[in-house]
Order: sequence, then C-alpha cells, then structure tokens
Amino acid sequence: MPRTRSIDNDFLFALFEVQRLLRLYADKQASRYGLTRAQWAVLAKLERTEGLKQTEVAELMEMQPITLTRLIDKLCHADLIERRSDETDRRVNRLYLTKTARPMMAKLAALRSEITRAALADISVPDAHRFVEQLETVKDNVRQALQSGGPTNNNNRVKEQHYG
Repeated sequence: MPRTRSIDNDFLFALFEVQRLLRLYADKQASRYGLTRAQWAVLAKLERTEGLKQTEVAELMEMQPITLTRLIDKLCHADLIERRSDETDRRVNRLYLTKTARPMMAKLAALRSEITRAALADISVPDAHRFVEQLETVKDNVRQALQSGGPTNNNNRVKEQHYG
C-alpha cells in the first residue's frame, strides 16, 4: 500500500521547484530577444508604472540599487528605457520606456502567454483560474504571517499591488 505523503514534505519543495523551473524557462525564452529575465522584469514594471524612481524599482524587485543600475544601464544602451531627471529633485532619475521598447513589449506579452500556456498545458482553464486564486490566497496568508509574526487570520487579508 502506498505511503500517504505529508503536505509538509511536498508543499514548499513543489513551489520552489516550480519557481526555479519557470525562472530557467523564462530566462531561456527571454534570450530570444537578447534580454535576461531580470531585464524583462524591469521593462514589465515600467510598462505598468512609468516614471518610477530607480530606488522604487529596486525596492519592488527586491534588488540592490547597484545591481539595478547595471540592468538599467544595459536597457538604456539598448534604447529600451530612458532616465529622466525628476522635475522637483534633480538628483532623482525617473525611468520611462522608449518608443523603441513598445514593439518589444508586444513581443514580450506574447512570450508571457507562451510561457503560461506551456506551464498550464494539461490544466483546464477553470482549474487554472482556481489555481491562481489559490496561489493568491497562499501569498496573502504568507504576507499576513510576516506582518503578524504568526499564522494567518483570513478575515484580515492585505492585498498588494501587482507589478510583475
């Protein structure tokens, strides 16, 4: 008789392994356009919210500012983003997509759909939507646990903005 597996043994491993494989697959696919997954993430954040400060992008991406600066330098060199001085504080750079980036963003949107289709290939559309809802619940539970230092109370959920 097969042994019943514990969710404690499987849950985190499965999530981390899926994340790792998706990162590898996204890296491989992004390279088709001469980008890294990290560069793609910067472009996606700016597409959703242009005019962010470099420090804001670094915080959103949980990245060291110097690492982000290198990414931005490469994206500026590729003419995909531009730095503009803040109107009220000349020490601050705000980031914007260039006209050149617009066709690239369309290609990346198609690529995102391609990756999603590959990942969810044998899952029905209703089940995929339920799965995403369940992942959002897991994310909310973990956020609540971080904020309270303990298990979550489903009545006190905190929603975050979606950036990437």
